[in-house]
Amino acid sequence: MKKTAAWLVRYALEQLNVKFTFGIPGVHNTEIYDELDKSEVIEPVLVTHEGCGAFMADAVTRSSDSVGALVIVPAAGATHAASGIGEAFLDGIAMLVISGGVRTDSEFEYQLHDMDQHKMLEPITKKTFKVMSHEEVIPTLYEAYNVATQGEPGPVFVEIPVNLQLDKGFVSELPTYKVLQKSLTKDLTAEISQTATMLLNAKSPGIFVGWGGVQASALLIEIAELINAPVSTTLQGLSAFPGNHPLHTGMSFGPAAVPAATNAFKDCDCLLAIGTRFAEIATGSFGVTVPEDLIHIDINPKVFSANYPAKVAIEGDSELVLTLLLGELKRQQQESKMVMGNALTTQIANDKRDYLTEWFDHDSGNKVNPAKFFVELRKMISDDAIVVADDGNHTFLTAELMPCYHANHFFSPTDFNCMGYATPAVVGTKLANPDKQVIGIIGDGAFLMTQTELFTASARNIGAIFTIFSDGELSQISQAQQVPYNKKTCTVLPNVRLKGLVEASGCHYIRMETEADIESSIAKALSLSVKNIPVVLDINVDYSKKTRFTQGAMATNLKRMKLPTKVRMVSRALWRKF
Repeated sequence: MKKTAAWLVRYALEQLNVKFTFGIPGVHNTEIYDELDKSEVIEPVLVTHEGCGAFMADAVTRSSDSVGALVIVPAAGATHAASGIGEAFLDGIAMLVISGGVRTDSEFEYQLHDMDQHKMLEPITKKTFKVMSHEEVIPTLYEAYNVATQGEPGPVFVEIPVNLQLDKGFVSELPTYKVLQKSLTKDLTAEISQTATMLLNAKSPGIFVGWGGVQASALLIEIAELINAPVSTTLQGLSAFPGNHPLHTGMSFGPAAVPAATNAFKDCDCLLAIGTRFAEIATGSFGVTVPEDLIHIDINPKVFSANYPAKVAIEGDSELVLTLLLGELKRQQQESKMVMGNALTTQIANDKRDYLTEWFDHDSGNKVNPAKFFVELRKMISDDAIVVADDGNHTFLTAELMPCYHANHFFSPTDFNCMGYATPAVVGTKLANPDKQVIGIIGDGAFLMTQTELFTASARNIGAIFTIFSDGELSQISQAQQVPYNKKTCTVLPNVRLKGLVEASGCHYIRMETEADIESSIAKALSLSVKNIPVVLDINVDYSKKTRFTQGAMATNLKRMKLPTKVRMVSRALWRKF
């Protein structure tokens, strides 16, 4: 049979359960868009910028059973999308990136885009492909999907030359996609037995879980209760363990963590780490103390002992490995050690209560206390609401003050630190989850980077809430400058008429000026979002109290500085102050 490559792309994506594509049509991909427009199951979404499209695709993958896909033009489309692709690559998020390509039957058009997309994208993708014939289209897209989703997930790039999209070519068959089943590559009996023994013999075991453990949330609960271990998470893994469970302590576990985590892990003598690479943010700038008995489970063997030495390293999918571990723990330990109201759970509960009281006692003046906002928001939204944070001071406020109850229901940019992530990611999340409440927590600096996607939200009746923490500057970096330098440089944002910008996009604007407005503003925003009206909730936030993360990370970084550097920085700060 004869088919165009554009038709074959549509067929393959339908087989792969792709529900949305994001991007901008152009000369080199318009045939693919023409075919996608005919699909009954795929909705092509026009974005204002390919970088935003990548964030939307990322959010679809994180929040649903479908893999997010980009359909972009070559060269500029790829460079624009690179930030979102890079974030997905470092965060372990599967993504299909499909680009049109210059003709393969003309020597002249190679000069139009004189760059090698594959070399450019190679460092931030798991693999890149260039299709050279019609027969290759479907098998290549199936292979790309497998590469993107198997092992540690990540983005994969596929180039489809424009002449193949336009012209019909022979294909021998139209194969259906066969789902690959997860499996372990080797026998783990010895490692699982050793792990169970170490955890059960430990006086104070602990569990540290990242995004790689998010699909194993139910197993983690059983294991934590069986060995009575406190559970902390990475920033990205916050939703891997329910925030209302008595053993949940919060993000990280060192000096940059909230008191519940710092205290629960201070005597930890055996740490079970799942799906984390012990990266900078998760460890509070590498300020955590990891016990000698570290058991590290991850699907990517390259992370073992990279930052902290592991006594036991187990390579494999977290769900499969933890299933085996739970069975072995039950075999060795017949009775659960976790009892409601025991010393550990009581301490965790008291520490959480005291930390919240500390925030409530902070005088925010005529601004909005973040803790009071988050407590009210948590009460007023559904347990299964999805919260998407951007990168900035608000991220760590959310991590410390806004508990998440369900797996995959909180996420933010992490290892690539892409400011501007959340506004488009909220759009992608709501498209993939139309029946769930979706709330973005976004700093005003991050919002300005991608606020044009409000037009996309308005055009598509995206009933989500874009919460903007407004203080007029880049607060996370300004705090980081103020402490060692006693001076802030290049952090003040332009004076934007936010209300006018929001209303110009067709979205609804609500201003939360003081704490007296918290309940009524949230209620109004929720009532409008139910009617499929996108809402921007602009909060006059008080950033004067630093998060534990900021305090701990700053102290850790100052401590590791060489003495001459430390003296120079302190002297300069004192000179500026006095």
